[in-house]
Amino acid sequence: MAVSSRLRHVIESQQFSRSLLEELFARAEEIKREPHRFMGRLAGQVMAALFYEPSTRTRLSFEAAMLRLGGQTMGTDNAREFSSAAKGETLEDTIRIVSGYADVIVLRHREEGAAKRAAAVSDVPIINAGDGPGQHPTQALLDLFTIRAELAKIDGVRVAMVGDLANGRTVRSLAYLLSKFKDIKLWFVAPPQVSMRDDLKAHLDEHHVPYIETQDLDSVLPEVDVVYMTRIQKERFTDPAAYDAVKGIYRIDKNAMARMRKYAVLMHPLPRVDEISPEVDDDPRSAYFRQARNGLHIRMALLDKLLS
Repeated sequence: MAVSSRLRHVIESQQFSRSLLEELFARAEEIKREPHRFMGRLAGQVMAALFYEPSTRTRLSFEAAMLRLGGQTMGTDNAREFSSAAKGETLEDTIRIVSGYADVIVLRHREEGAAKRAAAVSDVPIINAGDGPGQHPTQALLDLFTIRAELAKIDGVRVAMVGDLANGRTVRSLAYLLSKFKDIKLWFVAPPQVSMRDDLKAHLDEHHVPYIETQDLDSVLPEVDVVYMTRIQKERFTDPAAYDAVKGIYRIDKNAMARMRKYAVLMHPLPRVDEISPEVDDDPRSAYFRQARNGLHIRMALLDKLLS
């Protein structure tokens, strides 16, 4: 989708302009500072949540965002089994029907490209809440908002993305957003089996964003402002042996934190498995729970932008 300063659907990170990002961040900060001013703004409007894959944070934060804005929610958190998809109904037909009931549809699907397919037939805005290994643009919005809040800047940041980069829709979406800012440098830390995909690297080359690919996390930790950890996604592997070969390959513990800069930020889209030790949860640089809470305010800002 084209870069724009306006929103109809939210499908991929590439569609956001820098000015639109800054507008959303300003609105999210206003909501966080003065939530009472936004109560009831979406009264009478309905959000449908169609989740074909499991979710905790994304589903609940969208529902909380809509409720806090005065709207209502409906949907299913297991649409793959508890919707007409179990009877063979196509995604397109489901969207045509649900768009007649709701003012906005939040869609999570196991297939890359599903959100774009949905947007092509929907009468109401579609928000991509994750499409397989494709993208997760609202997670990237809250991630970028968190970087801005923690470091007081985005321009000039050095970010290490660690773990399952081939299947990690969150790192892909965040990298696309970061490419809109100045003097960004990225490190992709992953074994070859799950290294960053070529389409994203081609985008960075086109936008003159330097990146380094490496398997050595220890050497990267002292160099960056943000360490963005991700889990190795077992559900994306068809071969159990391939998963076993890379699971647990990277882990942040107190020794790893000692290698990081004193002001650096540790982030994770969650859920974590074993890639971040609970022993570092109390370190002030561990931002992942603050990061998750930021999802409420960003999604409130986004829904307000789309529907008010």
